[in-house]
Amino acid sequence: MSADTTTATTTEDDLLARVVAPEGTGEEIFEPATGDLLGRAPVHTTDDLERLVAAATEAQAGWAALGHGERSARLNRIADRLDAVAEPLARLLAREQGKPLNGPNARFEVGACSSWLRATAALELQEEVVVDDGQQVSVLTYRPIGLVAAVGPWNWPLMITVWQVAPSLRMGNAVIVKPSEKTPLSVLAMLSIMAEELPEGVLGALSGGREVGASLVAHPAVRKVMFTGSTAAGRKIVEASGANLARLTLELGGNDAGIVLPDADPKAIAQDVFWGAFINTGQTCAALKRLYVHESIHDELVEALAEVARAMPMGRSLDEDSVLGPVQNSMQFDVVSGLVEDAKQRGGTIVTGGEPLTDLGPLFYPVTLVTGLHDGDRLVDEEQFGPALPIVKYSDVDEAVASANRLDVGLGASVWSSDPARAQEVADRVEAGSVWINSHGGIHPMVPFGGVKGSGYGLEFGVEGLKALGVPKVVTRRSAE
Repeated sequence: MSADTTTATTTEDDLLARVVAPEGTGEEIFEPATGDLLGRAPVHTTDDLERLVAAATEAQAGWAALGHGERSARLNRIADRLDAVAEPLARLLAREQGKPLNGPNARFEVGACSSWLRATAALELQEEVVVDDGQQVSVLTYRPIGLVAAVGPWNWPLMITVWQVAPSLRMGNAVIVKPSEKTPLSVLAMLSIMAEELPEGVLGALSGGREVGASLVAHPAVRKVMFTGSTAAGRKIVEASGANLARLTLELGGNDAGIVLPDADPKAIAQDVFWGAFINTGQTCAALKRLYVHESIHDELVEALAEVARAMPMGRSLDEDSVLGPVQNSMQFDVVSGLVEDAKQRGGTIVTGGEPLTDLGPLFYPVTLVTGLHDGDRLVDEEQFGPALPIVKYSDVDEAVASANRLDVGLGASVWSSDPARAQEVADRVEAGSVWINSHGGIHPMVPFGGVKGSGYGLEFGVEGLKALGVPKVVTRRSAE
């Protein structure tokens, strides 16, 4: 399909036709909301990987030679192309991932892709004079790394792919993307459009299971790996990439804590707390996953959250009224339902939800608020990555901070308060890469983002994220020269 024909008349089936495997081959991909077969994803091999690596290696130097200005112009053209197919791409994403079209979901995600491309294109990366003391001048610049492996997840498959690809391309690198085997079709469709605005070989896609992904991150030609996913998988990537000392940016699992101080207004914050926890039906790395609420306002906030939860429509992905969808896959569904059942056995009180919504489909689980749990209970200590939130009562703020910091995670956290100074003081004590005050999980293309402890390392977004896709180079000369 040419650039001229990829217009607003394109359908999601047109996009699918670009990337599905030939009949009788490939891996079946089913729609989470309906169970219907969406299509068959290609299953690539190590031979395919070698072809992609050879093409990327050959194309990268010429791409880098174009300079920041031309590369930024290409990113803007890609953004225009994605805008032209935003609706069919959103519909394909909704069908494959399960998230509804409306709310902070499929249409939102596709719109964020083009916005992020434009923001990345607009970043200014200036050379930095680090010493000029009359005797020497030392100038720091950043040069392309070479070949980047971008390995993405299934929860925000398009947006996170763009987070990885846009700065990689902007810095002059070639990229090979390995999408999750659970959501490959929408990613492959988007990449096929992006590649049409780039020199051949600069952007490649590798579809398949973990084996081919492991071969990619361990390939000696790969100089940088960007990965978003579980902590366990991140550790394997560290080991696999060690032989060739590839640089790493790892955005790994989180179990984000929120601390609600006693001066917070429960009714005023309930809506924002809800979406901090349940955006994408709770399937977000930096979602609010355990909420610590002061005993003086605990019951009032629980009831306010329950009111919000009861008003949020859950339904099939293409239903225009839905804002919450199914859990994306059966494995994750079992994690969520298992943790909720464990909470019941431990004496937790189910405020809302607590049982599968089998009338909607096999992967639908309602927003589930659970009280009466404590640190050490599985739903508090383990990342649920789905629509269940433990709400833990505390009496002392120091106790809440200690609870927030006790686990080996540190992606995000939040503090909720009517007192900005008090909120800042508590936020400074929380061990997380990002701490939000009176919100949770909001990201901005100019604001660096990354985790600490078991939630990974390295920064994405903004100028710092752009630098992470380059190699620092310092040139020093005598001042008189």
